[in-house]
Amino acid sequence: MNIPIFESPWLYRGGCISGDGQPSDVVQQSRVHFLIDHESNSWNHNVINYYFDVGTVQEILKTPLFHQVEEDQLIWKAEKNGHYSVKSAYRLCMEVIADNSFLHCPGSWSNIWRLKVPPKVKNLVWRICRGCLPTPARLLDKGVNCSSMCAVCEESYEDASHVLYDCPKARGVWQNNSMLDKVNLAMRNNITVAEITFALTQEMSNEKAGQATMLLWSKSWAGYNVIVEHLEKSELARMAKCYRISSGYQYESKASAVRLE
Repeated sequence: MNIPIFESPWLYRGGCISGDGQPSDVVQQSRVHFLIDHESNSWNHNVINYYFDVGTVQEILKTPLFHQVEEDQLIWKAEKNGHYSVKSAYRLCMEVIADNSFLHCPGSWSNIWRLKVPPKVKNLVWRICRGCLPTPARLLDKGVNCSSMCAVCEESYEDASHVLYDCPKARGVWQNNSMLDKVNLAMRNNITVAEITFALTQEMSNEKAGQATMLLWSKSWAGYNVIVEHLEKSELARMAKCYRISSGYQYESKASAVRLE
C-alpha cells in the first residue's frame, strides 16, 4: 500500500513511470494499489486506460500481480527472499553491466559438477574444456620451443583432442572399457575437445559419465604423462614454466620426470 505510482521502480523489469506532465494531481499523489481491482486481484483497466498513454498502459499490464501478496511492496529480485545483499548485487552487476561473456565456456557444466568423482577429476575436465592442458599445441601457442608431434604415437599433431580421444593409446583405453563407440559418435558430431567432452558425458548416465571422466584422469591423461616423462629435461623445464604461467597449477620437477599435482 506504500509504493508511489510515479518515480518508483515497480514496473515489469524494474521500470518506473515519470511524473512529468501527468494530467491529474490525484494520480500524482496516489499509490500503486489505486490501480488494482482488489476484488479480482487484477489491474483495474478502466482506471489505467483513463490516466495513462498506450505505452505506459502496456508496461503496467505486463507487470504481474500475485494472489498470495496482500500488500504491494518493493523486493530485491536478485534474491529469493526479496532482501538486498551485496553478494547478489555484485553478481547482478557482473551479469548485466559488466561484459564477461569472454569468460564463459558454453556446455553442460551442471552435468559435470553432479558427477560422483573426486574433485581433481572434475578439475581436469574443467581444464580440458577451458583449453588449459599443456599439450604441445598449447605450449607452441605460448611460445615454447617444442615438437608438435604426439609424444606417444609420434604421428599426429598433438592437441587435447588427440591426446584424450584420438591417439591410438587413448583409443585403446576407450575400447577396453566399451566406450569407443560413444567417443567416435561424439567426435563425429563435434569439433573442439570441450564439445566432444560435453557430448560424451551428456549422452551417458551419471554412473557411466563418472567412469568416463575417471578414465580421462587415470588412463588417457595419466598414460600420456608417463610417456612425457621420458622427454628431455630442458624441454620439460620449459613445459613446466609455461604450464605454471598459463594455468596456475604446479609441476614438481625432478631429474627426468614431471608429475602433475
